[in-house]
Amino acid sequence: MQQAPTNTPAAAGNSNAQALQQMGFDHLIHSLDWVGWLVLVTLFLMSLCSWYFIIANALRNALIRARADRVISQFWDTPSAQDAIRLMEKQPRGEPFSKIALDAASAAAHHQRHEGSRMVEALNRSEFVDRALRQAVARESLRLEGGLTLLATVGSSAPFVGLLGTVMGIYHALINLGASGQSSIEAVAGPVGEALIMTALGLFTAIPAVLAYNFYVRANRVTYAKFDEFAHDLHDFFATGSRVEVTPAAAVAGTRAANVAGTNVPPPAARK
Repeated sequence: MQQAPTNTPAAAGNSNAQALQQMGFDHLIHSLDWVGWLVLVTLFLMSLCSWYFIIANALRNALIRARADRVISQFWDTPSAQDAIRLMEKQPRGEPFSKIALDAASAAAHHQRHEGSRMVEALNRSEFVDRALRQAVARESLRLEGGLTLLATVGSSAPFVGLLGTVMGIYHALINLGASGQSSIEAVAGPVGEALIMTALGLFTAIPAVLAYNFYVRANRVTYAKFDEFAHDLHDFFATGSRVEVTPAAAVAGTRAANVAGTNVPPPAARK
C-alpha cells in the first residue's frame, strides 16, 4: 500500500500559515536577541522624546501666538510707561514679548541711574538699550528652539537605527537557512518579519519628527520677525520717548476709510 505524499496543497497551506504567524510583532518580541532589543528600546525612546517635544512645542507656539498681539497692544495702548511695565510684569513666565519689553525698560532705567559714570560715557542710551534688546531677543529665540535639535536628530538617525535591526534580521535569516540546509519559508519567515518590522518602526519614528521639525522652524521664523519688529519699536520708545499708537494694518484701514468717506485725511501717524 502506497503512502500519501506529504507535500500536498493542504500541507503547504498549513506550512505557509505557520510561517506567516512567525512574521508578527508577537513573534518578534519573543525571538529578539540583545541587538534587536537595543534597537527596539532605542526607537521607542526616540519616539517618546520626539512626541513629547512635538506636543510641548505645539502648546508653546499656540500660547505665544494667542497672546502676542494682546501683549503688544497692551504695552502701546497704556498711556503711562510705568503702568505698561507693571502689565508686562503680570504676564506669564513663558511669555516672551513681555520679557523683551521688561529687559528694555530695565536697561533704560539702569542707564538713567548711572548718568555721569564711565558706562554712560562709553555707551549712550540708544546703544545701551539696543544691546539689552539684542540679548533679550536672542534669549527668547533660543527658548523657542527647545527640542528642535532632538527632532532633527531623530528624523535623521531613526531610519538608520531601524536599518540596523533590518540587517540583523536578514543576518538571522541567512543563519537559519545555513542551519536547516533547505530554503523553506519556515526558516526565514521569522527573521524576515523582524527585519521588515524594524524598518517600519524606524520610519514611523522618523517621519513625525521630520514633519514637526520643518513645521516648527517655519513657525519660529514668523515669531522671530515679530520679536525684531517689537524690539525696534521698543528701542525707539526707550531711546527717544516716541510711542507706537497704531499698527501699520490699522493705519492702512484708516486711510481706506478716509478715501471711502471722500475726505482727504492723512493716514494716522505710527508714532507721536
